[in-house]
Amino acid sequence: MSRLDFAGKTAIVTGAASGIGAALARNLAQRGCNLVLADVNAEGLEAVAAELRSNDRRVTTHVVDVSDEAAINAFADEVRKTHGEAHLLFNNAGVALGGSFDQVTAEQFDRVININLQGVIRMTRAFLPLIRETGEGHITNISSIYGVIAPAGQTAYSAAKFGVRGFTMALRHELADTPIGVTTVHPGGIATNIAKKAERGAGVSDEEYEQGQKIADQALIMPPPKAADIILRGVERRKPRVFVGRDAHTIMWMERILPTRYWNIIRKRLDAAAT
Repeated sequence: MSRLDFAGKTAIVTGAASGIGAALARNLAQRGCNLVLADVNAEGLEAVAAELRSNDRRVTTHVVDVSDEAAINAFADEVRKTHGEAHLLFNNAGVALGGSFDQVTAEQFDRVININLQGVIRMTRAFLPLIRETGEGHITNISSIYGVIAPAGQTAYSAAKFGVRGFTMALRHELADTPIGVTTVHPGGIATNIAKKAERGAGVSDEEYEQGQKIADQALIMPPPKAADIILRGVERRKPRVFVGRDAHTIMWMERILPTRYWNIIRKRLDAAAT
């Protein structure tokens, strides 16, 4: 496939009210895309859309919970009616959950899987037919560096993000002979509010919670606009995988070289950061 030309394309972005999603929306607007922005945060979504609307592009907002299959199907129908086409799908919406497996409830665990993994699958199922009808396109699924390594205290999040990675890789192989490209994104420490807004496992103590927040504050450092630029430059080149941040690249190589021992190294660094 040749390089992707964003100009004039219609791009769908979930989780567009803040963080990487909002940064992707702004960057896509600069590249000449029409935008379909979705999030559960109506106020934040409208704030992002208001700054991007112009006579040169069409921007619509949609309050959508990606854990709700009926809502996603209705969303796809609405986009078909209002835009009539879809070229680019960015499955970015997600939530975090802190706590070891025995500290989180079954309901908390299932919610992370339902949003972070099933949301990606549902959105892809709903919008792939429209992308096919449009004639060409690209699907970008945001996994995580925790879809490459699996830290303690992240059983639900890693299960979901490893699932996104596997689903996206298989989908890319299935669409290899079509004009639809597929990219998996593995961000490292991006300075979004995902950690601050993370749900707290029911069995997590105040001390454990505060320690986790301290580590997150030190690790989440890359500005979302820089992350969005890296992602879109990768998508432009139709790369199958994009690692975002020096930390993501370092961890990726660490896992390749020490697939069963990397956690011993990371744990020592985390213990030092927490003191």
